[in-house]
Amino acid sequence: MNISIGRTDQLLRFVLGLGLVIFTLTHLVGDWGWIGLILISTSMLRICPLYSLLSINTCSYKDEPK
Repeated sequence: MNISIGRTDQLLRFVLGLGLVIFTLTHLVGDWGWIGLILISTSMLRICPLYSLLSINTCSYKDEPK
């Protein structure tokens, strides 16, 4: 799979995912907050399967690793 997540998208996914996991661990949200783990993993891999299905790419050429 090709990289489909740009730097801004990556940062937003990581921060939101981390927030959801922390809120879940402190019981501020329900078990659905574990979805944050998916956001964290997609931000680390920089690949989003849903983006691939919908042909969306937020990664610019300068963001791609060489």
